[in-house]
Amino acid sequence: MRGIQSVASLSLLIGAWAGPVAKKWESNAARNPAYPLDVVDKLEESIMPIVEAWMAKRAGKSNNCTLENAAVRREWSDLSVDERKEYIRAVLCLQSKPAKAPKDTVPGALSRFDDFVATHMTMAGTLHSPTNLFAAHRYFIHVYEKALREECGYKGYQPYMNYDRYADDPIHSPMFDGSDSSMGGNGAPSEYPGISQPFPQPYSMMPSAGGGGCVTQGPFKDMVVSLGPKSTIVRNIPANPRADGLGSNPRCLRRDVNRHSAAGARANYTYSTIVDNKDIDAFYNRYLGQPQLKGDTHPWGIHNAGHYIIGGDPGGDFYCSPGDPAFYFHHGMLDRVWWIWQMQDPDARVHAVPGQAAMPMPSHGSGGGGMGMKEKRADIHDAVVDLGWTAPPVKLMDLNEQLGGLGGELCYIYV
Repeated sequence: MRGIQSVASLSLLIGAWAGPVAKKWESNAARNPAYPLDVVDKLEESIMPIVEAWMAKRAGKSNNCTLENAAVRREWSDLSVDERKEYIRAVLCLQSKPAKAPKDTVPGALSRFDDFVATHMTMAGTLHSPTNLFAAHRYFIHVYEKALREECGYKGYQPYMNYDRYADDPIHSPMFDGSDSSMGGNGAPSEYPGISQPFPQPYSMMPSAGGGGCVTQGPFKDMVVSLGPKSTIVRNIPANPRADGLGSNPRCLRRDVNRHSAAGARANYTYSTIVDNKDIDAFYNRYLGQPQLKGDTHPWGIHNAGHYIIGGDPGGDFYCSPGDPAFYFHHGMLDRVWWIWQMQDPDARVHAVPGQAAMPMPSHGSGGGGMGMKEKRADIHDAVVDLGWTAPPVKLMDLNEQLGGLGGELCYIYV
């Protein structure tokens, strides 16, 4: 069965919107009826007239990307069972292909899948700097999706995980129920301690949900995790033979599918993050749960809360987290959130980058370095995202526009 449709073909399924292009998104026929639209879904629908106007304004400037030819990334449970299985097949294919990462640098990489884990591990600081967090992960997800399509014949696009759909009972959700159309089941009960968080007591530990052991059900029950660990989240795992975690350390995939974490990623948190933070730095800070809201019992921010729905090993390890195949659904969701935030006011927000006030000053001023010359702060337009062996370096600002960025290579929307 064919995977995700283009915008044009999806219109056959999901009806009409107000306006010649916008009408494609009004109906909910392409969504799983088991999940009513939440406030973020409705907010996303409401921005489509803005998206249409933005694209019309940029006619001829979007590198041949249009709403008619844009790819569509959909929520996992909105895919048919056959579409989910096709995605799983492509991930298993990537795990079966030889690694491309240099063996002298990453001797523990067993597969193309591991190449992406190693990239995240070796470039964690760069990927997670304030200026890079949104754009660099957009690029990271894009090149992973590209590998699934070009190297493993996947016809669809990277799905995302709507946290709110699964928050009440994540281990029985279409994502983690252990069926052959899921991303695998929970880990066996273990002494998994939970994950420490940068918040004062009593919220300094995100508690375990009772898993943490080896995954024994679903398509990834026989998966071999090789890289890491680089942190000490899970007990009784042998240390990696290398201090940087890049040696070969074969073991099972362990999970703690965590309802406590999911509670901090419900739609109300996501909605507030988008609509209550008008500038990029405020949005970035709230995304990370800073500053803690008074009386908030799940204060981790949607970034951490979404991450640690997939606790365990390697999902609970900040460095190795892409080693759990469900990681890409989490960052797909975060990319969706960023896009919805941008489209509230695209003229002001599409090219907004957080953290510029903290960007370093060059060692010499631009006027010859004389005494008293003011040094110029580094220009964000010169910033580069470099994923090493995984993808060529690109200008960070080329990643801000998902409808036409990278010379049109980025051309997709979320539904």
